Amino acid sequence: MAQRPEELVELLPEAEPLLAREAAVTEAGHRRGLVLVHDLAGDFDAASAGALAGAHLLAALPHEVIARFDADSLVDYRAHRPRVTFSGDRYESFAAPELLLYALEDDAGEPFLLLHGTEPDFAWERFVAAVGVLVERLGVTSVVALQAIPMPVPHTRPVTVTAHATRRSLIAEYPVYWGEMRIPGSVTALLELRMGEAGVDAYGVAAHVPHYLAQTTFPAASLTLLEHLSRLTGLHLPTEALREAAEAHRSEVDAQIARSPENTAVVAALEQQFDQFTAAREGSDLLSEIGEVPSGEEIGAELERYLADQDRKRHRD
Repeated sequence: MAQRPEELVELLPEAEPLLAREAAVTEAGHRRGLVLVHDLAGDFDAASAGALAGAHLLAALPHEVIARFDADSLVDYRAHRPRVTFSGDRYESFAAPELLLYALEDDAGEPFLLLHGTEPDFAWERFVAAVGVLVERLGVTSVVALQAIPMPVPHTRPVTVTAHATRRSLIAEYPVYWGEMRIPGSVTALLELRMGEAGVDAYGVAAHVPHYLAQTTFPAASLTLLEHLSRLTGLHLPTEALREAAEAHRSEVDAQIARSPENTAVVAALEQQFDQFTAAREGSDLLSEIGEVPSGEEIGAELERYLADQDRKRHRD
């Protein structure tokens, strides 16, 4: 198993132009100022909203792989069993997990980076240190997380988010709703913490996914994540395909909910709660318009339930 952080990642030849440019920089003010977005698919990605947002960017924008992490040292294969294709009387292929760093260009031709793939199970500190090495060598000055968490919100209302950052000024337009709470950790949280300690701006948004859709897909959350990413970074990102997918998904969920009086009543109660709080906070459309704000204990309990469901799902698989 790799011991030093730099042994966890392989820089590919495609990274050379970025490396060469940054190596020539002699003053901090001349750094490229790249944005690094990460959407590490793990338990803090309800409805796979962050991963789908990243996949959408890769499908819609020019990109190339510039670095590859050693997934064999980072991923627990028994917790996230890769798929093997078996045909007739033989094994034909193995879908190994990947953790890749991509260089992309937005719709205005502005370059940025995307760290996309499976959240590491092992060696969190070494992984974060390896990302820190890339941040320094590639000229990254902003690290942005895309996540999603289950919340008591209805799918029939705009998707809201929680914002977080190493410096309050990075997310000044977003209200603060939660007090101190202890929640299960993630690589994303550790990465933001360590980047802040190193003096690198790190921030992100977590979309609020209706708890009854947290185990499926919810394109509206992915769309919202990209809209907030654009707002926070100034990147020009394509969203039309996601918008169409969100509208189609909304119609499907509406039809399913309508078949059950019990489900209809649950959604109606969530709508009433959401609308009451929105009315009380008229003029604020950025964050957590979800009725009476849950306490830290309630948020933690909801996350614990979601993570327990994820564990049960993995064991079934």
